Amino acid sequence: MVRVGACQTPEILGDPDAALACIEQFATEGAGSDVDLLLFPECFLQGYLTDEGHVFRYALGLGSPGFAAVLRRLAPIVPTLVFGVIEADNDCYFNTAVVVDRGRLVGRYRKIRLMPGETVFTPGTDTPTFVLQSLRYGINICSDTQFPEPAAQVAAQGATLLLVSAQNMLRRPTATRAKDLHHSMRAERARETGMWLVSADVTGTRDDRIAYGPTSVISPQGDIVAQVPLLTIGMVMADIPAAP
Repeated sequence: MVRVGACQTPEILGDPDAALACIEQFATEGAGSDVDLLLFPECFLQGYLTDEGHVFRYALGLGSPGFAAVLRRLAPIVPTLVFGVIEADNDCYFNTAVVVDRGRLVGRYRKIRLMPGETVFTPGTDTPTFVLQSLRYGINICSDTQFPEPAAQVAAQGATLLLVSAQNMLRRPTATRAKDLHHSMRAERARETGMWLVSADVTGTRDDRIAYGPTSVISPQGDIVAQVPLLTIGMVMADIPAAP
């Protein structure tokens, strides 16, 4: 078994130091539970805003000195970390999730199915998978799960776990209508692919917006087997079967 922890966090905007402190806090909380991997929300390091001013100010190249400093700070953390970043690369900007192991960048996934308001970002083109112990997993980011193809491309590589990094700080009417739809879409992806699905989201309020979550674990049959309560900061853990 591989023990995965999914973290439902507050929304942190434009404060990478606070985001890193939040990662460290969850890692400390999970230390007594032998967590192997911790998952965090979409664009978590810099905060998910899609206006050009925010993206241009906070974007980091994954080979930059700024991101190297992030990796050095995360080096003492034992579990593998998967968290969202705003990535800059050759004058393009990507909504990216990175995989970090004890301060080493293992790889990254760039969101493929961008929302209409994400015009500042360039869509990703590949769906890499990663191996932890003998568990192969891949990543989708938020609205990727509205479509079958990104998850199917992960499953086609033999993965048995899909990690979904999300950020659903939405205007209140939309958030209320959508709060039950996130699970239904993700459960459909799990059933289609036969993969476990673990998601991490933010929670809280901002102006006229609210983020309920959900942060949860869904079985390959599409059943919700564990969940952080809506509007609650916390972590849910699940033991995912690894390949024999």
